[in-house]
Formats: sequence, C-alpha cells, structure tokens
Amino acid sequence: MRNNLWLICLGWLYATTVLAQQQPPANSSYSFTLDEAIEFALEHSYQSINARRDVAKALKRKWETTADGLPQLNASIDYQNQLKQPVSLLPAEITGGEPGTFVPVVFGTKQQASATATLTQLIFDGSYLVGLEAAKSFLQYTNDVEEKTQLEVRKGVINAYGSVLIAQESVKILRNNVATLDKNYNETKKIFENGMAEEEDLEQIQITLLQITNQLNNAERLEKTAMQMFNLTIGVDVNSEIILSDDLNSLAVKNTDQSVITKPFNIENNIDYRLAHLLTEQRRLELKLERSRALPSLSAFVNYGTAAFNNDFVFLDSETRWFQSSILGASLKIPIFSSLKRSAKTQQAKIASEQSITDLLKTQQQINLQYNNAINDYKFSIESYDTAKQNLTLAERIEKKNQIKYSEGLASSFELRQAQLQLYTSQNEVLNAMLTIINRKADLETILNTPNNNN
Repeated sequence: MRNNLWLICLGWLYATTVLAQQQPPANSSYSFTLDEAIEFALEHSYQSINARRDVAKALKRKWETTADGLPQLNASIDYQNQLKQPVSLLPAEITGGEPGTFVPVVFGTKQQASATATLTQLIFDGSYLVGLEAAKSFLQYTNDVEEKTQLEVRKGVINAYGSVLIAQESVKILRNNVATLDKNYNETKKIFENGMAEEEDLEQIQITLLQITNQLNNAERLEKTAMQMFNLTIGVDVNSEIILSDDLNSLAVKNTDQSVITKPFNIENNIDYRLAHLLTEQRRLELKLERSRALPSLSAFVNYGTAAFNNDFVFLDSETRWFQSSILGASLKIPIFSSLKRSAKTQQAKIASEQSITDLLKTQQQINLQYNNAINDYKFSIESYDTAKQNLTLAERIEKKNQIKYSEGLASSFELRQAQLQLYTSQNEVLNAMLTIINRKADLETILNTPNNNN
C-alpha cells in the first residue's frame, strides 16, 4: 500500500509539472528583437494559426474529392412489421366461387428482416476528373493565402513593434521636456517674486508646461495601448510583460539600406498576382466542368444481401432460415437533351473565365503601380528622415540660444516658448520619420515578397 501511495504521488507530481510546462501563465514575460517577434508571430499569432488550419482543411477537401472516385461500400439493415397487412382481391372462380365475385387474400408474412451490403465504383465521370484538378488548384490557392497571411502578419508586427518604440521614445522625450520646463518655471518664478520679471513671462512658461505635461500623460497611456496592440498582434495575452530589445534609431538606420530598391521586380513572386492567376485557373476549371457534364458517366455496383420472413419475431433465433441474394450491375448515364440548359451554363462559365483574364491584367497593372508608389514612398521617407534630423539639430541650437538669451534678459518668454514648441515639433517629426522608414520598407518588401523569395 505504501509503495502504491508513493507511485500515485509521484505520478501526480509528474503530471502537474508537465501540465504547467504546457500551459504557461497568462501574464508571461517575453523579450524580443524585431526579427524574433516576427518569427514568434508567424507561429503563434491568431491569423497564422487559422491560416494553417485552412491549409489542413484544404488537404482534407482534396481527399474528399479524390475519395468520390474510389470504391464505396455501404450496408443497410431493415426490419418491417406490417401491423395491418395489405389485402389483395382474387377472382372467386379460382377457388370454385361464383363468377364475378372476389375473394380477399393476404400474401406474405407479417414480419421480415434483411441485411444488404453494396459496393459501388465510379468508372468514368468527366466532372470527377475536373474535380481532382480543382481540388489541387484549391490547395495551391490555400497555400498562397497562408503565405499572404504570413506577409500581412510580418508587416503588422513591424508596424506594431515600431509603434511601441515610438511611444516609448515619446515618453522619454516628453519627460525630459517637462523637466526642462519645470526648471525654467521655478527659476522664472523666483525672478518674478524678486520683481525682476513680468508675470506674463511666468504665465507663458506655465502654459507650455501644462501643455507638455498633458501630452506626457497621454503618451504614457498610448504606450500601454501600443504594447497591448503589439501583444495582440503576435498572439500573446494582452497583459503579458514584453521587453523590446531593438531601439527605434537602430531600426531606422538599418532600414535606410536601399539595396531593396535594386532588386529586380518579378511580378510572379507577388502574392496578389499569384492569387489572381489562380482565380483564372479556377474559372477555367469551372468552364471545363460545365463542358464535361455533356459526357456520359459509367459506374458499376455489386451487392450481397440476406433476408428472413416470418409472422413472429424470430430473426435472432439460430433456427431461422435466411435467404441470400446478390446483384452485379452497371449504370451508364448519357446526357441527350437539356433544352439548352447545359449550353447556357457553359456560356456563363466561358464569360466568367474571360472576365477573370481581364481582372488578371488589371491586377498586374495595379501591382506595378503599387510597386512604383512603394519605391517613391520609401525614397521619400528616407529623404524626410534626413531633413527631420537636420531640422532637429537646428531647432535644438535655436532653443538653446533662446534659453541663454532668456536667462540674460535678451529674449522674451514668448520667443523662448516659440523656440521650445519648434523643438518639440521637430522631435515628433524625427520619431515619425523613423517609423515611416520602417513601415515603408515593410510595404515594399511585402510587394516584392522578399521574406519568402531569395531573388
């Protein structure tokens, strides 16, 4: 008993340990570089998980279509109890009765049971052959949809990661700005109390301090929201603690590498083009399917059955006599005339096929336009980033000069406030420019499908 108790306790401890490893707590903590976050999201994000399930469903659907042409075996068991047996009327003269009259007769037994197994095999059906092609095409379509989902997840992670970084940087900058303004306010307040500054100077600084403090409070809330959105994007609990290892500046510098522009653009690698091309293939198969309906179909079957009859329920008794039967047969269906219904459906499918080809040409032109716009947007984002950095350097110098002038009484509080607001605007422009570079490059890489192609 003691040994059994120890075994039970050890088994319970092992099971508890394994369960704890399989189910991490909701508020787990993680640390990610951008590349690690992308890799994690491709495996665990909600979109990626469902995309993989769609592929699994497509595989099952392909087998479902294939199985239609394989042998099918079905069995049936029937039991009948005629509570009121039907009556047939026979001429009375058969039994020596008066001509012109009838004798009621009941045929058969009151109860019967039967069991039958039937094996069917499709020999030829044009629509089945087309269905096999369509199932293969649908599987390829689902795989491409999964790839598109991965591209969208990747782009979403990049955007969410950058949004968190820009929120964190905004909080840092605003805290520094609040500290500087608070220092200016206290110094001006002392000067004002000594009668060496006007009250308006103090009020100007106070206005700026209140505005920036309000922005800081909002930025702190946005930082939390951005982190929760990032958690949702990669597929973890929104309240999980995340540490982002990369910083915004290094990512911006890394993404200013313009080698992506020099890569040749092969439109066949673009996932939207491939999906549009598969749509034309689907429409072609639909046309082929409608044409195949005019072909004959041939199937064969063989069955084997047994039946028993009695007025009482004796079908489970070993002495009951069962009668066997078997049938071998074939069925050939030949479409002859449908009042032009098949022709009308075929013409509809042909028109739909022609429309899909036109849509493919339109998609091709749209993708080329998107690529050119993405190139221009990416180049412009780099130029804007360079300009924003120069403007920030100038704004910092102007603000510093005005700080010195104001402390020496050579500049008014209004002039200092204008220089500070200009500096704060430049700081925001630099942050937004860095995020724009990262996002525009992600857009371009999505069009090129560079994460999934080496060319």
